[in-house]
Amino acid sequence: MDWFNTPDEPEKKAAPAAPLLVSELSAIISDLLDDPRLQDVRVRGEVTNYKHHGSGHRYFSLSEKGGGSTAAVIKCVMWRSDADRLAFRPEEGMEVVVTGSVTLYAPHGAYQLRVRSMEKAGLGEKYLLLEKWKKELAAEGLFSQERKRDLPAFPLRIGVVTSETGAVIHDIRNVITRRYPVEIIISPTAVQGEEAHGEIAAAVRRLSGLADVVIVARGGGSFEDLFPFNHPDVVRAIASCPVPVVSAIGHEVDVTLADLAADVRAPTPSAAAELAVPDRNTLRLQLFELRDLMGSALIGRLAWAKEEISGLRDRLRPRRLAQKIEERQQFAADLAERLERACSTRLERERLVLAGMRVALDSHNPSAVLSRGYCVAEKDGTIVKSTGRLAEKDRLRLRFYDGSSQVIVERVHHDGNV
Repeated sequence: MDWFNTPDEPEKKAAPAAPLLVSELSAIISDLLDDPRLQDVRVRGEVTNYKHHGSGHRYFSLSEKGGGSTAAVIKCVMWRSDADRLAFRPEEGMEVVVTGSVTLYAPHGAYQLRVRSMEKAGLGEKYLLLEKWKKELAAEGLFSQERKRDLPAFPLRIGVVTSETGAVIHDIRNVITRRYPVEIIISPTAVQGEEAHGEIAAAVRRLSGLADVVIVARGGGSFEDLFPFNHPDVVRAIASCPVPVVSAIGHEVDVTLADLAADVRAPTPSAAAELAVPDRNTLRLQLFELRDLMGSALIGRLAWAKEEISGLRDRLRPRRLAQKIEERQQFAADLAERLERACSTRLERERLVLAGMRVALDSHNPSAVLSRGYCVAEKDGTIVKSTGRLAEKDRLRLRFYDGSSQVIVERVHHDGNV
């Protein structure tokens, strides 16, 4: 109130603002909901009012678990494109963690959570626990390829660790009975639940010394259903099993730590049974082929032996033996003649070589030169090749082809050629 106004001057009021359209107000609220704190949020709550629409979209609400009638509630929508990726079916009262953004649904003037992904509460913690176990068990060498063993070719007893009720054990029994009937020892166990890992590990250990191959199997299921097969107790039981282990847990795309520790992994329980035992029809065909090969080899061996005996018989006959001796004598005589001709030819060739060498030696023999009237002058035991080395009164030794003489130099004449 303005205390300075007088009765003669009435109070002036501001003109009211133009009213907003509903759409304009909704636009303002929508802008406010663009706050980053309301985008890509993770919310944990209990599923209520769940509805799977015929279009594939999912409509539900999230409330605080155990909050009673005063619990906070937020409406949620999950479009079909996101809902088709769900790995489980949401149910009333299920506690989940959703990821999405807060949006405004203008026709109803209400905000809602637009959900893009959903997981069971606690599932994220299990994924983290799985990674922790995987690193620890790998460090122990339980997943190493070096420790993997080959399956026996002809097992006598197959141990099966699975639920004693359900389709898995029947599938395994049918396959083994059809392919290669052997004794099947069932070690029953729970295959899902909080305490299932202990039962599975105990069931594997019970088969120690009783089976030649152990199959650990269960049908398909969610990540949470298969989680007991990731427990270290189960992995260590499989790794320490004294006989090879075949794992067939879930579907082919599901890989548990038990699969990594097993000696062989199969995509399905039926495939595990096929890997564990041979196919008797295939074995029968292989036996037929081996029989035919052995028969052919025996016939060939008998034919060779018959031919060898016939040859020995011919060689042992007196007339044949005499003929063989005569052939050998003729062959020896031919060899002797050829050797004699070769020796004569070689000797003649060597004689010619020696004669040539003798001619060459004679041409270089000093005595032959001296016999033609030449002599060699020596001074102090050295041959004199030039008059430059001579002086009067020098004593020389003249060597002829048939002897030598001593002479004294009276004069030295140089002809000027040197």
